[in-house]
Amino acid sequence: MSDTLTRPPARRRAKPRLLAWALGAVLLLALPFYLERFWLQAGLFAMVAAIGAIGINLLTGATGQLSMGHAFFLAVGAYGYCAFAGDGSDGLAGLGLPGWLAAVAAVALAGVAGGLFSPIAGRLRGAYLGIATLALIFIGQHVLFNAHDLTGGFNGRAVPPLNLLGVTFDESELLVAQVPFGAAEKLWYLGLALLLGSALFARGVLRGRPGRALNAIRDHRIAAGVLGIPVARYRAAAFVLSSMYAGLAGVLLALVFQRTVPEYFGMLLSLEYLAMIVIGGLGSVAGAVVGGVFVSLLPQVLNRYSDALPLVSAPGTGGIAPGEASRYLYGAAVVAVVLFLPGGLVRLAARRPAQPSGTTAEER
Repeated sequence: MSDTLTRPPARRRAKPRLLAWALGAVLLLALPFYLERFWLQAGLFAMVAAIGAIGINLLTGATGQLSMGHAFFLAVGAYGYCAFAGDGSDGLAGLGLPGWLAAVAAVALAGVAGGLFSPIAGRLRGAYLGIATLALIFIGQHVLFNAHDLTGGFNGRAVPPLNLLGVTFDESELLVAQVPFGAAEKLWYLGLALLLGSALFARGVLRGRPGRALNAIRDHRIAAGVLGIPVARYRAAAFVLSSMYAGLAGVLLALVFQRTVPEYFGMLLSLEYLAMIVIGGLGSVAGAVVGGVFVSLLPQVLNRYSDALPLVSAPGTGGIAPGEASRYLYGAAVVAVVLFLPGGLVRLAARRPAQPSGTTAEER
């Protein structure tokens, strides 16, 4: 019998998968050397969306808790970083902490905000929790627009650059292999590292004992309680963890935007994150990444190529604005996924191809 027939099926599948991962990693690491700034920024926004989507997928997809307030915790992370890292030279409140420490403190602050809300999240479910979290958006918008000394009000505030391991993530050029690296190129590698760490940690949570407990709570809450799972505690912990993921996404978003604007952190952003996990796949880390990339890149691609697309044009010129067109498209994608692909886009890749007719039952 040949080596192909005797080799275990898992080993035969593992090699192409590892090769694909290796090629993908090399490609992502090489892109800053070749892509223009627009595509680098689009990729960074996709990384931000993926990190935030992983967080809300831990809450809504894995635990079954509907949250409409994810944008609030992104705002806590973004403005928290500005407040901790700012030195007060712009007339706004700032503690002047080192950038890396300010980023860690901002993520922790988002977790604290989630912890303060977690007693409510631990006891409410379904539409009641969704309405309660929606209140966070209105509270957050009121604070962002009116706490001028802290947030800058309607005009927002500038974001201090991050300094990490001697590298400042601003527009100052850094030569790498004779290629000038600006803020987008340097932030690209930071975003990749944060996304990889976030995905691996969430994957470990979902595949371990906490993930099994969260899934049990989502599917059979009363039965999980009978089995001894502390339901309220796990639901509250999932809310805190999701809030910290949102805070991390907010910090990276602030560094990419280089200015925080209150209007961005509204209810529409929360709805987009819900669309991401539905389109990508509920309860799946890969699904959150796929959905985040899809929803975040769609408006940017439409805006880039609006001149070449039918019915899509710049605002005020008679056609559909790229941002509006993108909402129509991913809204249609949500309906299509719910009706025809309940597992999300990630389930398409997970489907195994049909086995050749000549294979034996033992090989299958």
